Amino acid sequence: MQPHTPNWTQVTEFVIVGFAGVRETHLLFFALFLTMYLFTLAENLAIILVVGLDHRLRRPMYFFLTHLSCLEIWYTSVTVPKMLPGFIGADGGKNISYAGCLSQLFIFTFLGATECFLLATMACDRYVAICMPLRYGSLVSWGTCFRLAAACWLVGFLTPILPIYLMSQLTFCGPNIVDHFFCDASPLLALFCSDVTLKKTVDFLVSLAVLLVSSTVIAVSYGNIVWTLLHIRSAAKRWKAFSTCAAHLTVVSLFYGTLFFMYVRTKVASSINFSKVVSVFYSVVTPMLNPLIYSLRNKEVKEGLGRAFSLKFWRGQ
Repeated sequence: MQPHTPNWTQVTEFVIVGFAGVRETHLLFFALFLTMYLFTLAENLAIILVVGLDHRLRRPMYFFLTHLSCLEIWYTSVTVPKMLPGFIGADGGKNISYAGCLSQLFIFTFLGATECFLLATMACDRYVAICMPLRYGSLVSWGTCFRLAAACWLVGFLTPILPIYLMSQLTFCGPNIVDHFFCDASPLLALFCSDVTLKKTVDFLVSLAVLLVSSTVIAVSYGNIVWTLLHIRSAAKRWKAFSTCAAHLTVVSLFYGTLFFMYVRTKVASSINFSKVVSVFYSVVTPMLNPLIYSLRNKEVKEGLGRAFSLKFWRGQ
């Protein structure tokens, strides 16, 4: 770390620029993001409610789905509520304290890493269900499900500890303008007065470890699933087996696809505006789409939603 000098102004508060180029349509963007946020909350809460109330859905697959829905609610709640006041020019709407900025980044990274591990766990569940159906009940017991879910949350929580600690040891100096709609790591690097080599290295290694481990588990699981499906002679049985993991595979493709473009993009595409657009997609749009994907691509969830919102269900008939 470079020594602090009297010429530097210590930063205690940041100003989140957000989408400065949409001043003429700021009310439209406010309404758009508010609608998406409320829609995300309603969808994921509906999934949690349906799985909790419908005994037909009390299976490991839907147990993990409720954890994913809880995570999506928190994931989008970390950024959107703080972003909305900036669109309407509310007092302090674009300001965030130093501690608040690091806390937002910690929670956002924690939830992102947890989602990676949770999606990998759900892939393992589909692997056992399709490739070892006779042993599914013994291998994927409720005790195993609770331990796997707890491990996902714990490892996800541990993931940002070292990167955030290293960031807290660095010196920020003027300007205090964060050219993003939340405190992401990349725009904060431009505000460092200290040597950030170690910080960048740790960030890269931690991100690589999370993505490599989770994506490898997913790839191996689906590789075995495809191999098993190819050996099923009946086309109807093959399609029925694949349909149980189609929704999860779609969610994985969306989530990892946006992460790939965000963190492995070329220098040509690495503009600030491009980063904002991709960040909006995986932090706001994807949490909104995931419940729709699971409800539209999964017959049992659709039937459960139908029962949950019918009068007969609430009357206990």
